[in-house]
Amino acid sequence: MTMHLCGLVSSILLGTIMLTPASAQRISADGGNQTFTFLADQYFSDVLFHFSPTLGTQMGLHQYDNELENYSAVTVEKQVAALKVYEKKIAAIDSSALDAPVAADQAILLNSIRSQLLSLEVIRNWEKNPDNYSSGITSSIFVLMERPFAPPNVRLRAVIEREKQIPQVFVEARKNLKDPPRIFTEIALEQIDGLVSFFENDVPAAFTEADDAKSKAEFVATNAAVIKALKEYGAWMKADLLPRSNGDYRLGAETFAKKLSYDEMVDVPLPHLLDIAMADLHRNQQEFARIAKEVDPSKTPLEVLAELATVHPAPDKLLDAFHGTFDSLIAYIRAHHIITIPSDVQPTLEETPPFMRATTFASMDPPGPFETRSAKAYFNVTLPEKGWTAEHVAEHMASFNVGTIISTSIHEAYPGHYVQFLFQNQFPSKVRKVVWANSNIEGWAHYTEEMMLDEGYAAAPPNATPEQVREAKLIKLGQLQDALLRDARFVNAIKLHTGLGEPGGKWTIDQSVDFFVKEGYQSRSVGLVETKRGTSDATYLYYTLGKLEIMKLREDLKKKQGAAFSLQQFHDDFMRQGFAPIKVIRKAMLHDSSPVL
Repeated sequence: MTMHLCGLVSSILLGTIMLTPASAQRISADGGNQTFTFLADQYFSDVLFHFSPTLGTQMGLHQYDNELENYSAVTVEKQVAALKVYEKKIAAIDSSALDAPVAADQAILLNSIRSQLLSLEVIRNWEKNPDNYSSGITSSIFVLMERPFAPPNVRLRAVIEREKQIPQVFVEARKNLKDPPRIFTEIALEQIDGLVSFFENDVPAAFTEADDAKSKAEFVATNAAVIKALKEYGAWMKADLLPRSNGDYRLGAETFAKKLSYDEMVDVPLPHLLDIAMADLHRNQQEFARIAKEVDPSKTPLEVLAELATVHPAPDKLLDAFHGTFDSLIAYIRAHHIITIPSDVQPTLEETPPFMRATTFASMDPPGPFETRSAKAYFNVTLPEKGWTAEHVAEHMASFNVGTIISTSIHEAYPGHYVQFLFQNQFPSKVRKVVWANSNIEGWAHYTEEMMLDEGYAAAPPNATPEQVREAKLIKLGQLQDALLRDARFVNAIKLHTGLGEPGGKWTIDQSVDFFVKEGYQSRSVGLVETKRGTSDATYLYYTLGKLEIMKLREDLKKKQGAAFSLQQFHDDFMRQGFAPIKVIRKAMLHDSSPVL
């Protein structure tokens, strides 16, 4: 369950750009702010969106709609060179010459550039992950389909222009991929049939209203070429790449720590970070056991969990169940002064698009910060598929029990991701809109799940019936189950990539799956999916990490302000800082450099 925001991604794209050498001269206090803003804007256009046009489309910058990433090794070299030029230019500005918010933006942007260099030069997923190519091109087309930012004929033309360039992507993939981890190739093979189906069915269906006969005829040809290229890529992966996929997905402790530092501005030593993760896991397990005993003293916590999995709406009522939470959440937030909600417009609930159903149960899909033509935000929910067995449907619906429906509505909508989106026009800079920390975005959404229940939402009313008391406890158990999932990600992220504390320094796939099941209270199928995700999304610990950082910031600010502390003011001020790492927000709100954890 996540937010599909337009984040800063490391792409490997085409473009010849003329860049002047960075000067070693330091910038004086005169014009320091303006110099940084000019360079940041130049970087976004000359490097970030130039090499990542799909991101430009996602952001709402539609001058990039006809362009596609170039995945050649030569382009990787050009991108690395361009990043290093701007790293030097931006680092050359004396931070003491900048206002405090601008100096923070400088640090954010430098870290972002260094993270991309780490990805391209050290992690090198462009040589390791075959799914980057097949899912990458699919995403490039999906962003042209998902929202009506232009008439169908205009968007269809953009699809055609991108599709013309797609077959060459797989030529470059065959050249670039060297000894990938076997699990990466297996995941890419698992995905390929769904991607083919996407181009066979979903893309044509998205443009049935287009009426330009010439474009429609051309689309038939370009789309057929993409389907052919995808099928051939799948066959090549199975016959050629898979037998020689013997690489290692593990980042190792040094690279893992660097990535965490660049992306989230967290430099806590990994052994201490693992201790923090385990402590939160045990806290949530103990609370789960306490409440489960209150629900039914005759059952173990896992037996109560199994019962909870059966308390869910009928599949055809699932969207209605989510929609039914919106009004009560909004009313409670406003009545209890939890956060300002900047708009009365609610997100649009819809079934998850087919392209995304294999990898997400629910997501929030808002327009990019620069989108002016399509303002809707979509709350996507994955429904059971026709033809599923009863067992498969039951397992799927267990993820939407009475507790997790509440947690998910809070996380994705109110006051989670959707409210974050509503604050975008109050962010202080372009940097805060374009470059973001997952520990902020996902940390905030995860924090709100616990915070809302702590503030009394969904609690049993005075003089409650036994049934109302029981339902309130089940809702809390659902929230705790979601928290334990994120705790298990926290532990597994570190162990999968560093082997910290394990004999021989390795933590296997099977150990990871077992941990999700036994310690994270998840089904084995969820544990396997989560483990697979963790092999490539190395720092997906950012949910709990960010939550704990926000909770510490709140408590430290409460101690400092005493009776003057306002929860709504704290949340509003946090939102207005944008998608910055919590370290940056902490300094802005507390005016000190105290530890984030």
